[in-house]
Amino acid sequence: MASKELARSGTAADELVATLEANRRGERLGVFSVCSANRHVLQASMQIARDRQCLLLIESTSNQVNQFGGYTGQTPRDFVQFVRNLAAEERLPFDRILLGGDHLGPHVWRKEPSAAAMQKACELVRDSVLAGYTKIHLDASMHCADDPGDRHRPLADEVVSTRAAAMCAAAEAAWQQLPAGTAKPFYVIGTEVPIPGGELGEGAAPAVTKPADLQRTIEIAGDVFASEGLQDAWQRVIAIVVQPGVEFGDNSVFAYNAGRAAQLAYFVPAGWHGVYEAHSTDYQTAAALEDLVRDHFAILKVGPWLTFAFREAVFALQAMENEIIAGRSGVTPSHIAEELERAMLANPQYWKEYYRGDEQALRLARKYSYSDRCRYYWTEPAVAQALDRLCANLAAHPAPASLLSQFLPRQAEQVREGALANAPHALIHSKIHEVLSVYAGACGSHAAGDIHAQ
Repeated sequence: MASKELARSGTAADELVATLEANRRGERLGVFSVCSANRHVLQASMQIARDRQCLLLIESTSNQVNQFGGYTGQTPRDFVQFVRNLAAEERLPFDRILLGGDHLGPHVWRKEPSAAAMQKACELVRDSVLAGYTKIHLDASMHCADDPGDRHRPLADEVVSTRAAAMCAAAEAAWQQLPAGTAKPFYVIGTEVPIPGGELGEGAAPAVTKPADLQRTIEIAGDVFASEGLQDAWQRVIAIVVQPGVEFGDNSVFAYNAGRAAQLAYFVPAGWHGVYEAHSTDYQTAAALEDLVRDHFAILKVGPWLTFAFREAVFALQAMENEIIAGRSGVTPSHIAEELERAMLANPQYWKEYYRGDEQALRLARKYSYSDRCRYYWTEPAVAQALDRLCANLAAHPAPASLLSQFLPRQAEQVREGALANAPHALIHSKIHEVLSVYAGACGSHAAGDIHAQ
């Protein structure tokens, strides 16, 4: 079934299911999942979905959004309203968007005893479903404060599955409170990835999940769900997270090797009723992403690469701003890179445990690391004000074509063609489109022409 036909098959939830079933049959179709709360990233994603007429899956992590606000200050209900408002601005029907929760579980409260952490995790899942989240990643893989055993080794599958089933039961109970006709939640299980927001270092590529280990995880999870009376929900477990051997560090990207993951690809049609969800796919080549979709990694998560592209655009705009307003009276420079650095130094909690090296190495990592830990700081008041000032300065004093070509050459070409406005927000969104277009193409959504911000 072609992607355009899938788009006419019913609701967004129906389309997701149809796409994943088509992938299982061997069609090269998939869904990319935007894991970000960045306004510009979400706007650019909506533009791609609107112009390509494809399904848009947006997910928030338990770190970003939870019942206590997360680092964005948003509850699940707040995040849904935020996305709804942006969709209206971008003229994308809200029913073309599926909302999901990524790594929902006790991670945020892992330093508490398991009973308390799981109570909060179930509350988060409940609030997410009630707010309108349709896709729930049940991730109870992390040790809590009172869990015995080696904390450097994974929790037993039985413990993880029991906790995942408890969260699933909370989601099912929440769904019962929703209006009749509301789509039932879909679930993703498994982890096989770093903690939410975390990445590996610069060493060897991660080991690919062994089919035997995957089989054991599926069997144990299925048995636990059945014992808890969740057989119907088990049929709505649409994907499992496994490790295909992809990851990125500060300065390196471990590319997908289809040969190493061949046994996983063969496993889907024979041993599993769902597909795979691939995390940490950021910075993979277009060919690698296409190979992942072909090998039944039908859900491709992307996050840091999108905010990395956003940061690249902002720094390019600042470089142009510096040239344009140098010596100009009555114009205050944004100094946005400097404001970002000050914010990161004043509150190092989001990068300190992730970056290594001397002061020079840390300074470079804070700005340019693939891990993109600076993504946590764009909403800091001083940084947000600096971004507003940067955009205002360049709106009042647009970059000439030759200067635009120096710092944003692809966008300069689009401006010359008349396909892109020489305006700060349009330039930023176009830079993010470069990444999103690679994912949309890998998932089978090919535009008739380039997607440009208006």
